Amino acid sequence: MELNDFLTPRYPYRGSDQPENMLFNANLQEFAQQVSYIAALQTNGKMSTLESYKKIKQQWKRLKKTHKQLT
Repeated sequence: MELNDFLTPRYPYRGSDQPENMLFNANLQEFAQQVSYIAALQTNGKMSTLESYKKIKQQWKRLKKTHKQLT
């Protein structure tokens, strides 16, 4: 197992084999990983609550934008 696989595990997509769905699933997994990192930084005092909120909101807007582009 490589370090990158350990830090950012990816799970296989189990839905229909449409490219849009698979791409959105990958984006959703990336969003979840980023939120996890941001939450950990905030919990450990490395990032303020307001800054973490802004970063999560930014990630959410990016995910929402990709969803709209795919549908």
